[in-house]
Amino acid sequence: MTETQGLHIAVVGATGAVGQQMISTLEQRNLPIKKIIFLSSARSAGTKLTFKGEEIEVQEAKPESFEGIDIALFSAGGSVSKELAPEAVKRGAIVVDNTSAFRMDENVPLVVPEVNEADLKQHNGIIANPNCSTIQMVVALEPIRETYGLSKIVVSTYQAVSGAGAAAINELKEQARDLLDDKEIEPKILPVKGDEKHYQIAFNVIPQIDKFQDNGYTFEEMKMINETKKIMHMNDLPVAATCVRLPVVTGHSESVYIEVEKEGVSAHQIKDLMKTAPGVVLEDEPKQQIYPTPASSVGKNDVFVGRIRKDLDEDRGFHLWVVSDNLLKGAAWNSVQIAESLLKLGLVTVK
Repeated sequence: MTETQGLHIAVVGATGAVGQQMISTLEQRNLPIKKIIFLSSARSAGTKLTFKGEEIEVQEAKPESFEGIDIALFSAGGSVSKELAPEAVKRGAIVVDNTSAFRMDENVPLVVPEVNEADLKQHNGIIANPNCSTIQMVVALEPIRETYGLSKIVVSTYQAVSGAGAAAINELKEQARDLLDDKEIEPKILPVKGDEKHYQIAFNVIPQIDKFQDNGYTFEEMKMINETKKIMHMNDLPVAATCVRLPVVTGHSESVYIEVEKEGVSAHQIKDLMKTAPGVVLEDEPKQQIYPTPASSVGKNDVFVGRIRKDLDEDRGFHLWVVSDNLLKGAAWNSVQIAESLLKLGLVTVK
């Protein structure tokens, strides 16, 4: 793909689920692209992908692949990012990394453009894309924090299997078919492929995403806790998370309880904030049974918010239901947004 003037873009992990979404999102946006290359592991190299009608062969990702690249979008696993992101930066590229490899590095900004776009100005070559479940929550909560303050977050997630990769999607579908046919099943992937035990996901709920830490929380829960504090620049903000895997293919849902700093705030005021919040769509008409669901969020870039109500016992407490496509806003779209913000802020220039 070439144009007379524009950016040189690399997509690392181009053949994966998020990589494919990144390519699709880049096709739909107006980012000026002069040249685009697709990179992957040696195993997937040689695959041909299409970008705006042009067939492009996927190349093996190597340090020299990043010569002349302006922005590299990474989504190929943490080990690949740790190895190749610094090599890309050495060659002048800005890396937007969709893994957890650099998220909590104090020298790497962790960015959701609707929340902390200005943090991009402090980048040293690498920008981290937050965890999918963190992204949608902070997009919904930032307007509330800015207007009424935020003193507490308690979140329970209902996460889709696509967050665990293509193998988890296949396991869900195979288990569902087998159970409906009264066949025996043998779980092999979820909750964590590398763990000793695996549990049925079809027609079931698994209260574990990623490995357990010594404090009893899972790594996914600790990601939400720590990343929220970093993105909002509130290290002392009390945040608690329980992350649960559901038999849903795409679309993460969250039940979020918050406490604001200001007293006397109404649910109506919170709803009004959501109506104009960047990246948010309010779907909240209980009498008409209007509220977000994962199925209705698929393929959309926005964060959907509903079921906003005041807590019955705590005047400063509110409950929200937050839903988003985890492969789009939770990964690919947020990464492309960061690339667009880099251009908007003059942190990358069109050649």
